[in-house]
Amino acid sequence: MNLANQRLFKLKGKVQPYAWGGQDFIPALLGQKPSGKPAAEYWLGAHESAPAEVQDNGRHIGLNQLIAAHPEQTIGTGVISSFGRLPYLLKILDVKDMLSIQVHPSKVVAEQEFARENEAGIPLTDPKRNYKDDNHKPELLVALSSFWLLHGFKPSGQLTEMMHTIPELHLLIPAFSESGYEGLYRTIMQMPQQEVNFILQPLLDRIIPLYKDGQLNRSQEDFWAARAALTFNKHGIIDRGIFSIYLLNLVELKRGEAIFQDAGILHAYLEGQNVEIMANSDNVLRGGLTPKNIDINELMRHVRFEPVDPWIISGTVEGAERVYKTPVDDFELSVFELEANENAQFETATAEIMIITRGRAALECGEQQLELNKGESAVIFAGQPVNITALDQTEAFRASVPVHRT
Repeated sequence: MNLANQRLFKLKGKVQPYAWGGQDFIPALLGQKPSGKPAAEYWLGAHESAPAEVQDNGRHIGLNQLIAAHPEQTIGTGVISSFGRLPYLLKILDVKDMLSIQVHPSKVVAEQEFARENEAGIPLTDPKRNYKDDNHKPELLVALSSFWLLHGFKPSGQLTEMMHTIPELHLLIPAFSESGYEGLYRTIMQMPQQEVNFILQPLLDRIIPLYKDGQLNRSQEDFWAARAALTFNKHGIIDRGIFSIYLLNLVELKRGEAIFQDAGILHAYLEGQNVEIMANSDNVLRGGLTPKNIDINELMRHVRFEPVDPWIISGTVEGAERVYKTPVDDFELSVFELEANENAQFETATAEIMIITRGRAALECGEQQLELNKGESAVIFAGQPVNITALDQTEAFRASVPVHRT
C-alpha cells in the first residue's frame, strides 16, 4: 500500500459471536443476512486479537500490521510519543442478554499485574488469568437505541431505602450501616453460597412469576433480577451478581446519550445497541452474572467503594459535529449528523476511524475520494484534511484521540 500518496482506505471490522449478543442488528447494519448465530460486537481497531482489515484494490492487511510497519505515517508522532500504538478500540454492540457485573483496572495496576502474571507463566488463554494486556480500559458508550445498564453504587439514601423496602434484603442493612459500601459488597461477595441461596431464593420466588406474567418493567430492579436468575442460575446455585442489580444505579440512556465508565466503577450492560470506544485493552474483572472466572480478591482491589451520580453525556456541539468529551486521553468519539448534501471538514490527529450508522456519505482526502454506505467504515491516517459530504440524511461516528499533532 502506497502511504506516501494514499491516506484514506476502506476498513472492514471483525464480528465477535459472544453468546449474549443479538442475531439481527449488526448483520442488518453491515448489509448482511443473519447467520443464526449471535453477533454481539463489531470491532474496528488494531487490537491484536481481532484487528480490522485495511482494504485497497483487493488487497487486505491488518490495521495492526500496517501501523507497526509505518507508525509515523499512520498514527502520527504525537500519538507515538504518548502511547506507542493506536490507543483506542471502536465497537458496535448489540446486547440481547445482560453482560457480567464488571470493573476495569487502572493503567498502573494493569502494567504491574500483567507483568506479574507473565512472570508466573500463566498463559494468556488461561480462563483464570485476570490480565490480558498491560493497559487500562476506560469506556464511553453512545446509545443507538434505548440502552439499559448498571453503573456505580447507588447514593447512600437510595441504597438504604432499597434495602428497607425489599424484605429479603433486610439482612444486608447491618453490613452497610457498620462498614459502608466496602463492607456491604465484601459481605455479598464472600458470603457462602448456601447463605446466598437462603437470602435470594424467597426474593426470586416472589418476582419471577411477576416477570413471566409481564407485570414488571425495565425501570424496576426486580425485572432485571428475575431475568438474571432465569439466565444465570444453574443446578441450585443462585448467582450472587443478582445482589448487585439492587446495589447499583439502574440507568436508561436514550438514543444519542452517552455515559463514561472509568477504572473502578462497577457496571454491567443489560440491553440495547450502542457505539462504544475504549482504550485498546481487554482487561475485565468480573463480579457475577457470568459463567466466566470470578477472582473475588482481585475484584475487591479495584472497586471504587463510593456512591456514583450517573453522568449522562449529551455531547458538545462543535460546528456539524457532536463531541462526547471524557477525562481520558486515549480516545475521543464524535458524531456528524448531516442532512443530504450538507458537508463538514476536519483534520485527523492520528489514524481515525469513521463508520456510517445511517445514510451515505462521501469522504475526500486530498485527491482521494471514498463513498461509504450504511455500515461501512474507513480509516484516515494522521495529519490529513478531510471533507465529508452527506449523500442522504447521514449519521457518521468518528473515533480519534484528543491530542495535538507534533
